[in-house]
Amino acid sequence: MKHTEKGKEKNIMDYDTVWPGEGGDAVMIIDQTKLPGTIETIALKTAEEIWEAIYLLKVRGAPAIGVTAAYGISVLAGRIQTEDYDTFLLEVQKQKEYLDSARPTAVNLSWALNRMLCVVKDSAEKPVEEIKKTLAAEAARIQEEDIRVCRKIGEYGLSLLKPGDGILTHCNAGKLAASRYGTATAPIYLGEERGYHFRVYADETRPLLQGARLTAFELQAAGVDVTLICDNMSASVMQKGWVDAVFVGCDRVAANGDTANKIGTSVVAAVAGCYGVPVYVCAPTATIDMETATGAGIRIEERPAEEVTEMWYENRMAPPGINVYNPAFDVTDHTQIAGIVTEYGVARAPYTESLKEIFARKERIDR
Repeated sequence: MKHTEKGKEKNIMDYDTVWPGEGGDAVMIIDQTKLPGTIETIALKTAEEIWEAIYLLKVRGAPAIGVTAAYGISVLAGRIQTEDYDTFLLEVQKQKEYLDSARPTAVNLSWALNRMLCVVKDSAEKPVEEIKKTLAAEAARIQEEDIRVCRKIGEYGLSLLKPGDGILTHCNAGKLAASRYGTATAPIYLGEERGYHFRVYADETRPLLQGARLTAFELQAAGVDVTLICDNMSASVMQKGWVDAVFVGCDRVAANGDTANKIGTSVVAAVAGCYGVPVYVCAPTATIDMETATGAGIRIEERPAEEVTEMWYENRMAPPGINVYNPAFDVTDHTQIAGIVTEYGVARAPYTESLKEIFARKERIDR
């Protein structure tokens, strides 16, 4: 099922990024590969459709992937025709492992799927039909938490800024990457509501152009003063003194503060270091992987060569047969990061200690 809207009848900010289909038989998403030219909503009903949507970046951004996976497991579990608990659990595990294989770097995918699987394992004494309802409720809870988390990240991030600041961001860690607000853009949206009048510079973010197609699109739609720049222009705008802080999202944070984010983030961080511009990583605690000691342990996804040589071009822009290296992410060293902004506060170096304190605070507050 597809529904397409062209033109400006409906602003992108009026849409949710992910939501449950009516009756719980589908996961609804905006197809982000069609943005900004066409706003197309699609219904994902099968495991293959959900997997493909995540892999092909129809839905992307660590928080949004997690929410999609949670609703996806709920939809798939709802189709399992059995009243036997053990058979049901086995089928859910199989679907969980399949969806988990779609993208390896973003920890939110496995985090959300494991959380949904735990619901099933903790419900062994309940009828299968009741477990299905519990799964649907848990998926909705994960999305509600995502909204609250992004809002809190926005509040803590805003405390690091002052009115009129220039902010540079890379890739899309905005509303389109989450349920609402985004992570790196949450301080920008809250600042816009409060009259801070930030000046935002959005890297285009080669090769998939998430900054050009998504960040610039949604910030402009929200009335934010945003300027699109090519990836290799970050030094120029920093040299001119136009950038007071860099805010980026992330797909996984290691226990020592090393951070995997969209390819090119480490370049931005290195340039920012040369010009004394602080780099802040916005990370929900669900994105922090305390089981991975350093960034060297983060598996980096590699994408098809065609994303570099052909995608977005009318004609191929590289010679046939050329070797292409296309990692989706790079790792920014913890020494280049001024702070990691979470929903429980801002962690600072040494991250091996401050991230533990963030989780201790989380446990105290959530108790």
